[in-house]
Amino acid sequence: MSLVFVGTYTKDNKSDGVYAFRMDDATGAWARIAQNIPKITNPSFLVADRKNHRLFATAETGEGQVAAFRYDAESGALAYVNQQPSQGADPCHLSVLKTGSHVLVANYSSGTFAMLPVNPDGSLRPASDTVQDSGSGPNKARQTAPHAHSINLDASNKLAYGCDLGVDKIQIFRPNPKTGKLAANDPAFASVHPGGGPRHFAFHPKKPTVYAINELDCTVTVFAWDKASGALRELQTITTLPRPYQPTDSCADIHVSADGKFLYGSNRGHDSIAIFSIGVDGKLTTVGNESTQGKTPRNFAIDPSGNFLFAANQNSDSIIAFRIDKKTGKLTATGTKIEVPAPVCLIFG
Repeated sequence: MSLVFVGTYTKDNKSDGVYAFRMDDATGAWARIAQNIPKITNPSFLVADRKNHRLFATAETGEGQVAAFRYDAESGALAYVNQQPSQGADPCHLSVLKTGSHVLVANYSSGTFAMLPVNPDGSLRPASDTVQDSGSGPNKARQTAPHAHSINLDASNKLAYGCDLGVDKIQIFRPNPKTGKLAANDPAFASVHPGGGPRHFAFHPKKPTVYAINELDCTVTVFAWDKASGALRELQTITTLPRPYQPTDSCADIHVSADGKFLYGSNRGHDSIAIFSIGVDGKLTTVGNESTQGKTPRNFAIDPSGNFLFAANQNSDSIIAFRIDKKTGKLTATGTKIEVPAPVCLIFG
């Protein structure tokens, strides 16, 4: 049995905030775990520190917060600890250092990245560093200012990559847990094509390649990655759609399978999961698209076994389970549907 935590939007007051479930590892079926915790407003992204059994959540509001919880690995019970300002508006993504000493946060509306220390008891301290991004892009509706959308750590935790949708850049940092600083790397950033709008980011588990999914034109950019210098060099950009781009389309989440054979990305508007095979050189070949059987798949997750993919359909209040064919990468719906109000983030504990 595995633990799964779900973050939601609470704006319509139908949601309880953060939900916890236990998953049957053989069938992919979920059972809800009752909780008695404060309702966090719009916990739209979660990250788990599995080693220390901690969970952190964004409170995506104009006065952003990051909330800390502890969880029991056996029962799945959550205990609220505290929260601190995220140092920006509308925080939408988190990462945690593998030591558990710091949490990194991306604030969308203010275009800021911040680093928050974590006490030994799991409580958060005020941010130790904040970085304000700057610039704009060619999309006059979405890129008049910086919009930090994610911040991801490499396996060594020496490098952090921050996607900024507003300026078509991936900022590169060297987080220092001793000083609490989010220092700029040299090189300090990589760019995607103008108007792409990089949103989320994924590392290949074995190859020196990384992947950025671009929200504004539904593409994935593949980069060669120099692990020592942190530098990124574009190798390929490929569409996530099986048809021409429409104005109602936008991408959201991206994940690489644990075996490194396949990459998946979510399409909103088209409401599908794009499936790619990964070549020897790290480049992508389209396998196909699978309907998420709902509306607006903002986020999805692959379970630790790699057998299942779960798509969270924000605007149809559903999470749909798919079995992954490990030979082809294709997805087949299992028939399991979990009903949750406005689900927007899935994290395994």
